[in-house]
This record gives sequence, structure tokens and C-alpha cells, in this order.
Amino acid sequence: MSNYATPSTTYNNRLILIIPQIIVALIGGLVIFALLTGALVFVYSSQYTDQIYPGVWVAGIDLSGLEPAEAAVRLADHFDYPQSGKIILRDGEQVWLASPSQLGFKLDPVATALAAYTIGRQGNPVNKGWQQFEAWYYGTTLTPQYILDESATQSFLSSIAESTDKPVIEASLSVEGVNVIANPGQVGRTLEIVATRDILVEQLQTMQDGEIDLVITETPPDILDASRPADTAKKILSEPLTLTFPDAQESAPGPWKFEPDFLAGMLSIEKVTTPDGISYQVGLNAEILRVYLENLAPELAQTKQNARFIFNDDTRQLEVIQPAVVGRSLDVDATLTSIQQRLLDGVHTIPLEFTISPPEITDQTTAEELGITELVSAYTSYFYGSSAARIQNIQTASAQFHGILIPPGASFSMGETLGDVSLDNGYAEALIIFGDRTIEGVGGGVCQVSTTLFRTAFFGGYPINERYSHAYRVYYYELRADGSVNTELAGLDATVYFPIVDFKFSNDTPYWLLMETYVNPDARTLTWKFYSTSDGRTVDWQTTGLQNVVEPPEPLYEENPELAKGEVKQVDWAVEGADVSVSRTVTRNGEALYADTFHTHYMPWRAVYEYGPGTKGMPPDKDNGNEDEE
Repeated sequence: MSNYATPSTTYNNRLILIIPQIIVALIGGLVIFALLTGALVFVYSSQYTDQIYPGVWVAGIDLSGLEPAEAAVRLADHFDYPQSGKIILRDGEQVWLASPSQLGFKLDPVATALAAYTIGRQGNPVNKGWQQFEAWYYGTTLTPQYILDESATQSFLSSIAESTDKPVIEASLSVEGVNVIANPGQVGRTLEIVATRDILVEQLQTMQDGEIDLVITETPPDILDASRPADTAKKILSEPLTLTFPDAQESAPGPWKFEPDFLAGMLSIEKVTTPDGISYQVGLNAEILRVYLENLAPELAQTKQNARFIFNDDTRQLEVIQPAVVGRSLDVDATLTSIQQRLLDGVHTIPLEFTISPPEITDQTTAEELGITELVSAYTSYFYGSSAARIQNIQTASAQFHGILIPPGASFSMGETLGDVSLDNGYAEALIIFGDRTIEGVGGGVCQVSTTLFRTAFFGGYPINERYSHAYRVYYYELRADGSVNTELAGLDATVYFPIVDFKFSNDTPYWLLMETYVNPDARTLTWKFYSTSDGRTVDWQTTGLQNVVEPPEPLYEENPELAKGEVKQVDWAVEGADVSVSRTVTRNGEALYADTFHTHYMPWRAVYEYGPGTKGMPPDKDNGNEDEE
């Protein structure tokens, strides 16, 4: 068999051989084209390294070939729309003409020039080349970049608002003397500055002259006819208003009378929404009336107080020493409501409204009801050597607690019951500890009372919740009945400086606790008694005695210009410093209820002397001691 090639087979074989050559040629051509294009772009770009490419325009201004700074200057010189543009603002027949610059619209030439400079310099080389070609062949126009000073826009519109705005005037009631006059209303008009500004900004962004309508909101009055509330106002002013104490007796305070001309100054007219629509509500001005009632309230208020008793040891019954007081307070809100409602009904004599608070313990409360059957704790302290002022303060303070009852489970605060220690409340100036000195101050001696209460609760086995010692040892609180010092009592003192420093203890029994205080100025004694019912508790206590004793510092001598020459006066006395701990164990039926320890640190206290100017030997030294000219 012979082999031969057909014409078609020969053609296909030749085509197969030619195709790779064609592909290679095409690739080579593309590479050459890309290289030529890149070279052209490079050459073209090199000519405008720091310049805006040809064909870039902004608002009809050609920036071709300019550096950004030059372009910014040309824009600033030739772009005059902010100054030459015309914006008309219209409100019906009223018009206002303003240039864009007056409205806060300004060209930002630097930002615009930089935007023009970026044309042809963004993206990959092909994109850059296309942008350059497009600008050169077709031209590229940019929108100017601008700055809008919204405060200027706001200010311009606010000045227009002074002409366009009108307040809403409701139908109103005015009073001349005691005459009521109805007044008509008026439709209000308000320039909506924000909405108008938004429309104005849209127009300015076109950079074309234009006219916009101001956005005006019209608000009709809610009420046109005020004749009915006017009649109500006339009724209120028809006669005096008289406020009375409820169930008034001859000794009751009041009455309080308001003449019509005074009521006219208090007349109030308020808009209210009712099922029938919006109307005026007429009455007396609640705020003015409230201020009057709130000023009146304190003199009418009465704090509820439990009855105070003493326990008769013979009859074992309670005897009233201070009757219970029913608490009352003026209910200002209820009184306001009553006045407003009754005036509308034509009533002009109106009783005040009160909130009543009955005391927990009345005069009829018995010892049996309170569980008070016996004396459960008592303590007597001594204050030999106290001044008349200090004795006065002890009497004044201790009287606050005589006959006081403490409920079962309650914590008792001495400071809250003591109240304000001031001259107005019967206290005198006596020595007190202030900082690192003993000085004259109101209430010196009150701590004799707090110390006595502390010891009565301590030895009675009651929990001590809060107790503070004095800064240094005070000899009053370590005195025996014979006037000698008993150092075992050190660490059993308590000070009160309310509200910063307080003494608190708890009545942790199921019975009420009655306190009685007795001051004997002649014997210089203060006795505190607790009456309740014993639950069988006993108290064991121990003291470490004075430890870590520190001698007082050297005396301090200070010049006092109020003293005479040669006069020396001691104003503070030296006391040793020490530490002491007192422990207590409270048991009942052989079982410990609780144990506690009271740690006290007393600072050493130095003597202080004051001397008059020119006193010889002051301040003293080792040689001359304390001698003066006298």
C-alpha cells in the first residue's frame, strides 16, 4: 500500500507549525507596545513632575502646567463666585439678597489645587497614563472644594429671623386690680433655621445663583375664647380666702386671711388638655402658695415623742415625767389640692390638711407592757474639781437622756439624742480637747456624760457598737468616791463629738430599756440607771492596767498679748501617755454570750503656760526657770 498526504492534511500540519510563531510575535508586539507606552508615560510624567497635567480645569479656570501653590493663587484670584454670586432668600413678599461669602461659603484654593494635582497620579501606571491622556485629549473638570462656616450661615439666618418670627399669643387673662380681662391670641411664626440652612447649603454647592424659600412654621394659638376661665377667676377674687386650723380651739394658731387684691397677685392661668380640647385652668399659683405653706409648716409641725417615764422602785410602775406628743406635719400637697378644688366650688374658708403621727409609747403605756420590772444596771461617776460651767454642761447633757426608752433590738446613738451642743441650747464654755490642745469650748463636760453611759452599758453587759477614747487621760474619769485616782478605770472613757464621733450600744434583750440620769452638783456625782428585765446575764472584766507608760514632753511656754507683763498662766496640764486594754466577757446561765476588748492609746500630754509680753525669764531656760520681774 502506498502512503500519501491529502491537501487538507498538509494544510493543517503547516498551520500547527505556524501558530506558535504567531503567538510569539503577538507577545513580542504587546511587550514592545507596553514598553513604548510606559516609556511615553514616563517621559510625559517627567515633564510635569511638580506640575498639574495639561487639561485639568476647575470652574472654567485652566490649571495646566501649574505647580499646586501657583494653582492655589490662580484659583484665589479668578474664582469669584463667593463674592459675586447672588442668593435670594424669600418669605412671601419679603426678600433678602446675600452673596455666598456672606453666608459663610468660601473657596478652599489649597485643597482644590491639591485635588487637581492628583489627576494622573493615582493607581497603577496604566491608570495614571489613561488619566493623563483623558485630561490631555478630553479635558478634566473638577468641582472646587469649599469651606462652609456654619456659624456665619446661622448668624445670617438668625438676623432674618428677627424680622420673620412672631410669638404665639394665646388668648389670655390679665388682672388689673381685681378686674379680670380676656385678651385675644395671635398666630406664631418661626423661621426653621436648621431646615432653611440645609436647603441653602444644597444651593451653594451648585455654585450657581439661585433663590430659595425660607422654611417658616406657623403655629396657631390653642385657645381663642377665654370667657369661661375669666368667669372662674372672677369667682376666686370675689371674697377673701381664709385658711384655718382643723378643729381649731381657742389656743390653736391662725386663721390666715388673704384679701382679694393679694389673691389677684397669686392668680394662675394654665393650659390643660381635657377631653374637650385645650383650655385654661384657673386657680392660685401653686408655687407661690407652696412657698407660703412650706414657710408656715415649721411653726405648725410637731415631732412625735414617746412619753418619758421614771420607774418607781416602790410601786414598780412607770410615772410620766414628760407626756407623749402626737406628731403632726402640714401636708402641703393635700392642702394645695384642697384649696384649689374648694375655691372652684366657691368655698373661701378652707381648713389646712395635716399628716398625723401617733407616738409608739403613750402616757397610758405600762411597765408590764414594756417588760420593765427592775434596775438592771447603774453607774456613778465623779467630777470633783469641775468648774461651774462644766457642771452646767453635765446637767444640760444628762437631762436629754432622762426618761428615754430604747426598744428591744434597737441600737442607741447618744449623739442623735444629745442634739446640738450650743450656747442656744443651754451649754456653757468649758475646757475641751481640740487637736493637740485643751482649750475653752462650748460643751466641755459632755464627755462625763458619755463616759458614764459607756460604763453603765459596759457593766450591764450590753453590746457596744461604737466607742472612742479621749486623746489623753482625763483624771475626772479615774476618780473614786473619795476623790482618789483609780487607774483601773483607765480605758473606760468615751468621747462624743457628733456627728463625727458617737457612742452607740444595743439593747439586745426582748424588753424595753428605760434610762434615768441623776446629777448631784453638791456631791459632784452623775448616776446613770438602766431599768428593764434581767435575762440573767453577768459581766466579768479585766484590765491590763497602764502599759508602755511615756513621760509627758517638756512644758511649752507661749506669749499671750492679752496677759499683763509678769503674768504667767497654766492652760494645759501634763499627763503620762500609756496603753491599756480592757476585756469583758458576758455570760448567761454559764454560757458565754460574747466577749470584747477595748484597746486605748493615750498620748503623753505636756503642760502649757502662757505669759504676758516682756515677762522676765520667758521662755524659761535651765538657769532662770519660771521667774518674772514681779
